[in-house]
Amino acid sequence: MKLNKFGLLAASASLAFVAACGGGGSGGSSIVVVPPPVALTKTEAFRALNQATFGATEAEATRMISLGDVTNSYSRWIDEQIAKPATTQLAYVQAGLPNPIPQGFNISSLNTQRVDIWFQNSLKGQDQLRQRVAWALSQIMVISQNSALVNSPYALADYYDTLARDAFGNFRTLLQDMTLHVGMGLFLNMLGNQKADPARNIRPDENYARELMQLFTVGLVELNIDGTQKLLNGQPVPTYDQSVVEGFAGVYTGWKYAGAASFAASRASLTNQVQPMQAYPEQHSTDAKKVLSYTGALLTTIPANQTPAQDLKDALDNIFNHPTVGPFISKQLIQKLVTSNPSPAYVQRVAEKFNNDGNGVRGNLAAVIKAILLDAEANSSTSTATSGKTKEPLLRLTQFWRAYDAKAASGKYLPASVGGPATTFGQGPLLAPSVFNFFSPFYAAPGEISNQNLISPELQLATEYLNTLVTNYIWVQAVSRTTAQTTLGTDVIFIDTNAETALAADSEALVNKVADKLLAGQISVDLKTQTKAQVERSSATTAAATRVADAIYLIASSPEFAVQR
Repeated sequence: MKLNKFGLLAASASLAFVAACGGGGSGGSSIVVVPPPVALTKTEAFRALNQATFGATEAEATRMISLGDVTNSYSRWIDEQIAKPATTQLAYVQAGLPNPIPQGFNISSLNTQRVDIWFQNSLKGQDQLRQRVAWALSQIMVISQNSALVNSPYALADYYDTLARDAFGNFRTLLQDMTLHVGMGLFLNMLGNQKADPARNIRPDENYARELMQLFTVGLVELNIDGTQKLLNGQPVPTYDQSVVEGFAGVYTGWKYAGAASFAASRASLTNQVQPMQAYPEQHSTDAKKVLSYTGALLTTIPANQTPAQDLKDALDNIFNHPTVGPFISKQLIQKLVTSNPSPAYVQRVAEKFNNDGNGVRGNLAAVIKAILLDAEANSSTSTATSGKTKEPLLRLTQFWRAYDAKAASGKYLPASVGGPATTFGQGPLLAPSVFNFFSPFYAAPGEISNQNLISPELQLATEYLNTLVTNYIWVQAVSRTTAQTTLGTDVIFIDTNAETALAADSEALVNKVADKLLAGQISVDLKTQTKAQVERSSATTAAATRVADAIYLIASSPEFAVQR
């Protein structure tokens, strides 16, 4: 017998029993019976689902448990999820375009459709893991509606679809698709980037060249395989300098909207904003271009006079094979899915899988995600100062809604129904305030956390203002947007509280029911005691709705629900 990666007892042999024949003439025998496989517990299933979906539900936890014993049920669930095709947004957004288009129609209004379908996919999509990874990637490889993209809702939707489709593919493919996407081209100025023309004081734009390295792939300093900084004479080693930025900027010249006869004639359309950018050689720099230098690099300077496509291939290959990419991307994905403070050993295990998936393939994201989620550090039942993370505000909302089957009569999840996701929760799909995302991956809340040299990225959103908005929203939802109300508008999102209403007269049963849905039943004595006391302040016979609202509000707004263990 041995302890498996979940810290539970599992059989160490594949036989149901082992017979041992006695010796020394005794003629006896004995049978050692191996206990049946131990099933995944509800608590463990909830922990796994909160890492891998937009919120654990009792139904999905039960289904995960049913897939097998503790050693393979989660792995089977992940394999199922990886095999599911991407649930996408673009067609839904396109269907929102009026036909005929009325005079004065503002194309940016279709962003309402885009946010609606994001919520539909996140809450109801069967490809939960793919959608959750796409959400993580969208916060690493950021583009935002809060830019020139406000009038390109098709490009925004298709960019997110690209992240979803590539979530379990190869990172090199993702780099290519992201680089040539019109959404990224508009956001970071690669689209329409021209070669140098000193007479007209034109130089290649460096925006995408810089951010692709700084934020999307290698970061500012070189990393060891375990994510710690490489040091030379006690100082971090920069991954690149200005000459490398200028070299990559030259690579990204000559690309614009597809379908035109020339760079100058290229114009945006509803069609080409969802097609990869096209190279126009007349505006592509043919100079030699300096790129990243590292041990094992196939080249450090891209030769002069190559085609735009060859330059791009060489440049992206050069970045993709940099030794820092594995730990840089692996650590950020761990932070987005599992824990803000992974150990160096955890980062190394995942980065090694990035470098080689076991079959000699570098950048296999399916293998990386599986390694992240099945790691012992992700599934430990022992809580430490570094385990888990604060849930992003939007993930608190989606888990709450999924647990209570939130929906509107119209079937839509319109931004107005939640006061605008970015306004109320500080987050929304492709609604970051800048390329640096909603919060920094290096943020440490002052005080106890920073004093221990720990980080807490999501707590950068825990301002007094936003905390008030989030808890107020939960209160309004629990009190006035439930199945107990009969006069809600068709687009108002309500939660199903019928099960709680049936238990309202029994404070113990009521609180247990809410705790089961939101916390897998793992509620602290203090929270349970205080919640029961509040529930019992209302009449058991005449104030069922108030009792239910109090129980849901106190648990859904508690620190215990806000933390992912």
